[in-house]
Amino acid sequence: NDMGNDDAIGGNVSKYTVLPTGYCGQPKKGHLIFDACFESGNLGRVDQVSEFEYDLFIRPDTCNPRFRVWFNFTVENVKESQRVIFNIVNFSKTKSLYRDGMAPMVKSTSRPKWQRLPPKNVYYYRCPDHRKNYVMSFAFCFDREEDIYQFAYCYPYTYTRFQHYLDSLQKRNLDYFFREQLGQSVQQRQLDLLTITSPDNLREGAEQKVVFITGRVHPGETPSSFVCQGIIDFLISQHPIARVLREHLVFKIAPMLNPDGVYLGNYRCSLMGFDLNRHWLDPSPWAHPTLHGVKQLIIQMYNDPKTSLEFYIDIHAHSTMMNGFMYGNIFEDEERFQRQAIFPKLLCHNAEDFSYSSTSFNRDAVKAGTGRRFLGGLLDHTSYCYTLEVSFYSYIIGGTTAAVPYTEEAYMKLGRNVARTFLDYYRLNTLVEKVAIPMPRLRNEEVEAQRKKEKPPSYKHPLLRGPASNYPNGKGDKRRSVNHKDPSNPF
Repeated sequence: NDMGNDDAIGGNVSKYTVLPTGYCGQPKKGHLIFDACFESGNLGRVDQVSEFEYDLFIRPDTCNPRFRVWFNFTVENVKESQRVIFNIVNFSKTKSLYRDGMAPMVKSTSRPKWQRLPPKNVYYYRCPDHRKNYVMSFAFCFDREEDIYQFAYCYPYTYTRFQHYLDSLQKRNLDYFFREQLGQSVQQRQLDLLTITSPDNLREGAEQKVVFITGRVHPGETPSSFVCQGIIDFLISQHPIARVLREHLVFKIAPMLNPDGVYLGNYRCSLMGFDLNRHWLDPSPWAHPTLHGVKQLIIQMYNDPKTSLEFYIDIHAHSTMMNGFMYGNIFEDEERFQRQAIFPKLLCHNAEDFSYSSTSFNRDAVKAGTGRRFLGGLLDHTSYCYTLEVSFYSYIIGGTTAAVPYTEEAYMKLGRNVARTFLDYYRLNTLVEKVAIPMPRLRNEEVEAQRKKEKPPSYKHPLLRGPASNYPNGKGDKRRSVNHKDPSNPF
């Protein structure tokens, strides 16, 4: 049972059977089998403390021992009514929402819907037996012998789930949804880029107002993917607001910037141990290829006089705060600084779980390499860059003190509300009433393919993207006739 000290954890446990000391023979029911060798899994070591108690060690991020937060593992070979205490003993953070009532997620083969454990069964404390690390302990009773139980830090959202989701969208052949492969990760996983807009906005010579959204640069921050999916689902829907937004804006979305980290079950880092959100200043094409690809695209759009890059929003999850909130930048220009507050104020009106009072604006040196800080310094005064944070645990509705735990649907609802807020920001509300709801249109190429009874190939309609030399080298004088911002009247 002794797998060495926690400094030597190098991989996930694989069907690891915990046997009582001195026991020989085949495992019996109740001799627990732990496994984390699956996509987004994480459990590095198991020590049996007593008949009922187990110390569990999080596997550190690959090539970076500093980060130990995300866990995701299964337990099988249980006995009915078997009671256990699991201690997660090597968290790298001291502050945690476990102090405020957060509890681990659990599901089983016969009950596949994720649910939170009762907070009364969860304890978070500093433990002298583990180098004074903070420990999260939870009690659990296994009730069905044939079930495999899975425990996780938060709702998992895997790379494979993401790919299946995008495949399903692509099969709908919507003429305003485009998917392309912007690049590949170190382990050759896809970096997908989505473009959602009316086809008229993509015709040659058309001026574009672009909203650029990214997610999952920190792979363990799974709520980011649910929020991002909420944004996408709303924008491709037939809702009148979505139709108006597609007519007036071009949405560029890179929902998973760190696919290797997601697949491997890391919390913060890439395969090679890099926190990608600290490398925006000078990303390497071989060490940070996904970040490099996104940055190059943003710079190309910035240098295109026909393109106005109006928003950059990077979606994260927060491990110590409640609600959704934003981080913005500080500018010497007071007017620009005040205009930057407009979008989060509008979002606060639209989303009951979003807190403007928790929103803050800073230029901390430690955040200099983040997307928000780097692009906030690069782009001109008409562009706004934010980090959108959402709690791993819950939100508190204004006027109350009760914490409402987030569900997958609640995260996606926040995404839908983020998308809706652009309607208010650009003051397009009056156009919604004029929009009739048509049936979704097929692309012309797809109609032709159906006529010929041909099966359309995968990735049939990528956006054309030439080399950097095809883009203007200088920013030039952008035409602002398409810009609805009015500095003199922010609302």
